[in-house]
Parts: sequence; structure tokens; C-alpha cells
Amino acid sequence: MQPDLSEGPKATEHKYKMAIKTVGVIGTGVIGVSWTGLFLAHGLKVLVSDPAPGAEDALKAHLETIWPTLKEAGFAKGASVSNYRFVGPSMTEHYAELDFIQETKLIAEIDAATRSDVVIASSSSGLPSSTFIGECKKNAKRVLIGHPFNPPHLMPLVEVVPHKTTDEASIEAALAFYRSLGRNPVHIRQEIPGLIARGILTAEELDICMKSSLGPRWAVTGPLMSNAMGGGGRGSDGFRHLLEHLGPATQSWLENTRKHTFKWDLQDLNALSASVGKELEVKDVAELEKQRDHRLIGVFQLMKN
Repeated sequence: MQPDLSEGPKATEHKYKMAIKTVGVIGTGVIGVSWTGLFLAHGLKVLVSDPAPGAEDALKAHLETIWPTLKEAGFAKGASVSNYRFVGPSMTEHYAELDFIQETKLIAEIDAATRSDVVIASSSSGLPSSTFIGECKKNAKRVLIGHPFNPPHLMPLVEVVPHKTTDEASIEAALAFYRSLGRNPVHIRQEIPGLIARGILTAEELDICMKSSLGPRWAVTGPLMSNAMGGGGRGSDGFRHLLEHLGPATQSWLENTRKHTFKWDLQDLNALSASVGKELEVKDVAELEKQRDHRLIGVFQLMKN
């Protein structure tokens, strides 16, 4: 059951983590395996399904690869790389065991089979949840987007994007759950196509998004290599796989971006200036400069190694 949300974010975060003991992950691609590792590192039991040939062996091998990195990042109480069960090609017989589900497909099936209070979070980056809730008959109000940045076991940002009828309790529950995993979830209040970090945000929220996702990733591997590594392929074909998989959808995202591009008129200039000004009101610019320079030195020193 979802906890009482009236006691503040910290209490909600703790109670929701206590309520979540078993998480379902559908799919063992790059994102699914990374989510699985993160959940295991935070002491959760994970059930995983995937119909792809060799999925179970690939899952085990990938978890063993990322586990030392998760250990370096810090384990929560009860962390164990073996606390998962690969249940086969389908989750059908196990939905009743789940307290939270992270997936990309099968929304109607999941809605019909899970308890009505279980939040269904899709990792989809290209499709807003309003496009795939039409066949949900039990409780579409608990469906939302929980979009990570690759790799989810390291990147703190999770974009939480409800559809128009997602209930507030499910939104707050998702935010609290992701915070309990050490993530920086950002509530995106309006659905738009593509990666939502390009969407409707305050200046402060946009800065948080960049610092928690693209910024550190690009600093380490650059934009092209980052995309190649996150494309779902392996080796030198990773970038081509990404282009073939997401290329057509990306075109529609770019068209949407062009329609809503920043205009150099008084209205947009005032709105942007006001949002940045509000972020700066509670910050000391001189101190920010010191922090920036200190952290940059640290980043460059690490890069040399």
C-alpha cells in the first residue's frame, strides 16, 4: 500500500521504501539490467522477465560486470547481487508479488494483473504515458513515466512524467521511491515527445537535470561515445544500433522542439531571466564560483587518471 503522504518528503521517502520490497523489471536490455543492479544495491528483491534468447545468462553477466561499480558507489543494507529471480519470458505468473514495476511495454497486461496501488513506471523516453493507457481497465491513474538516463545505476536523474489523469499519490510515491534509491527525480508537469529534460522546467530544475545526467556523462565520454555506449548494441555497432532504433522517433522530437524553440522576444526573455534570477536569489555567486572551480579541478584530475 502507498504510505500517508502528509508527513513530508523525508518521512514519505522512508515509508515508501519500507513498503517496497519486491520490484519487477521487464526486459534485460541496457536500461533494464542497470535498473536491476540499482534495485539490488539498495536491498530490494527483483523479479526479471525477458523472452529474448539467452536473456538470463546475459542478465547474470551484466550484473556481475556492474556490481563492483555499485559497491564503490555504496551499498544499502541488504544489498545482494543474487537477490533476483529470472522468471522466464513472461511476468504473468508473478505480478501479484510486485510492489513496484519498472518497464517499457505491456502496460495493459500489467495494469490488469497487479494490485491497484502498485505504481507502474515506464522507462520510455519517446512516448508519453497517455499514448498507451487506453487499454488499462483497472487503474490507469497509477501509470506514469519514470525515465532514467543511461546508465540508471549511476546517473542520478529520473524524469517523472505523469499523464493528465495520473493521481497525485502515485506521483509522490514514485518521487519518494526514486529518492530512496539515491536518485534526483524531477517532476515534469507536462508531457512532451522525446527526452523530457528538454521540456517545461524552471531554471533550477533544468540545472539539476544537466548536473544529474548529460553533464557528467558527456564530461567523461563525450556526446557521441555516450550515445554509442547507451545504444543497446555491443562493440563498434552500438551507435548504428542507436540510430536505427531511435532515429525515426528523434525526427519527430526535433520537429516538436523547433515548434517550441526559445524566441528572442520580450516575453521569453523576461520569463527566462526571472527563472534564473529566482535560482540566484538564494545563492552566493562568489561561493558558487569557488565550488565550480574546485569541482572542475577534481573532474580534470580524475580524467587524467
